[in-house]
Amino acid sequence: MYLKEGQKANYDKFPVVEVPGYEKACFSGWKDIMAEVKRAGKNTVLFECYQGVLDDEVLGAIRESFPGAPVYLTADAMKPEEELRDILKDDITDDEIFGYLTRYTIDVYFDPARVDAMRKAVLEDPSPVKIVYGVGASYIVKEDATLVYLDMARWEIQMRFRRDAVANVGFDNASMRPGLQYKQAFFVDWRVLDRWKKKIWSRMDYILDTNVPLEPKMIPAAAFFAGLAAAARRPFRVVPYFDPGVWGGQWMKEICGLDKDRVNFAWCFDCVPEENSLFLLFGKDRVEIPSIDLVFTHPVELLGPNVYGRFGDEFPIRFDFLDTMEGGNLSLQVHPLIEYIQEKFGMHYTQEESYYILDASPEASVYLGVKKGINPDDMIGDLRKAQTTGSFDASKYVGNYPVKKHDHVLIPPGTIHCSGAGSMVLEISATPYIFTFKLWDWGRVGLDGRPRPINVEHGKHVIQWDRTEDWVRREGINDITPVASGDGWREEKTGLHEREFIETRRRWFTKKTLFRTESGVNVLNLVEGREAVVESPTGAFEPYVVHYAETFIIPASVGEYTIRPFGESEGKEIAVIKASIRK
Repeated sequence: MYLKEGQKANYDKFPVVEVPGYEKACFSGWKDIMAEVKRAGKNTVLFECYQGVLDDEVLGAIRESFPGAPVYLTADAMKPEEELRDILKDDITDDEIFGYLTRYTIDVYFDPARVDAMRKAVLEDPSPVKIVYGVGASYIVKEDATLVYLDMARWEIQMRFRRDAVANVGFDNASMRPGLQYKQAFFVDWRVLDRWKKKIWSRMDYILDTNVPLEPKMIPAAAFFAGLAAAARRPFRVVPYFDPGVWGGQWMKEICGLDKDRVNFAWCFDCVPEENSLFLLFGKDRVEIPSIDLVFTHPVELLGPNVYGRFGDEFPIRFDFLDTMEGGNLSLQVHPLIEYIQEKFGMHYTQEESYYILDASPEASVYLGVKKGINPDDMIGDLRKAQTTGSFDASKYVGNYPVKKHDHVLIPPGTIHCSGAGSMVLEISATPYIFTFKLWDWGRVGLDGRPRPINVEHGKHVIQWDRTEDWVRREGINDITPVASGDGWREEKTGLHEREFIETRRRWFTKKTLFRTESGVNVLNLVEGREAVVESPTGAFEPYVVHYAETFIIPASVGEYTIRPFGESEGKEIAVIKASIRK
């Protein structure tokens, strides 16, 4: 239906970064992994864990491989859960969705007296091999030891939350509702553990990937850092992940080659480096690491000096898909203003976004801005009532506008919006992606059977009531301006809004055309055409093939690169949309 007759999906769901020179660096399976750890030769082995590791599997392998060796569990040196909950309560909060980005570091989890006792016990233990396992293993033991770091992809952590398989750090809450576990991880655990991870890069001997249960893979730290260095100098893609939703559609099933037996797919996150993974390929072995590791280790090469100077080691551009083809409306929502997100949640920049329409049915539309002349108090009152009555007349208060393929809808913070049914949206936005205040969800419940959380009380403080129909027509939809052209190509400025820090350019071309990173990271999506190839004018990297709807990242260090139609698209006009940070 969405592919042409005879075509097959060519979207690559498992992109990799090949790591030359380390083809035999990977150890697969617990037997080979533990044999290599033994060969390291040190009598103290630290298994430092990120949040979400399946402890029973790893500890079982350790005890089988090191029979009789004492195993010290870092959990035994942590503060009691009640004490930890009291310390973190202002960051975890009672809100169902939002917390406050913690400023704590790894020591917050640990009881000083217990840590001292465990350190002393390990130091004085005469055993030929001693094991320290868990979050903070390298915090407790700082002397010379073999350090094996068990990193975890955040999407897999979320899947484990849903399966009641793991808990938050220092808590016995594996059976807690997954959304609440995720909130605590997002605002507390991942912030603390990322700070610690960055402090211990130089101490790591091995990186251990346990993202696939019972299929562990381990690489030496040198191979890990070589893989990250390779990614920082060439085009690459992070590993996309897909999730169903109450409003989800059918487009991605066909275009991206997904499981047709699933009810729908609502989201695809294909460029959210804070949560996506990166596949490093060592010969035939694929090792999964969090893509945020690349941002942490090579921020200047990846982001560029200006972007790094502004955002630090955070990746500020997000691309994702919202599929409502044969689905339903998204929730009516609004994103916080910069001052609000800073004050309430500790985030230093806000969710500025846009909808690029990849595909659309004839009846597709977006809700955007408010109707002229409405009474804000009446609208807020009706939104509050809707939480009990189950009824809200969106058409009375919110503008609704038709959209078609290749339209671009600009949504600066404070603008009420949502995609209607029948759209395939490429959402181009800033990265603080959970800061969405839902105002009305069309009377639906979530896939878990619970009412989806509504945030009218947050939303009322940030809605910009002057963004009416006149504003939308003037500044909100298709603010497209031709900016340049040449032999076989033309380029247009499509946004984002002047109040937003992301610049988007769309380029149409029929032959090889030159792009420049301008010393800042570029994020692109092939929005028209089946295939294209990205190449270096100087041969600095191998040609990189991308397919329709794939998002790909060009590190700032690349400088100049070309893109040309490839394969089925040769001789045809194709198009990419490129996002970068305004200087």
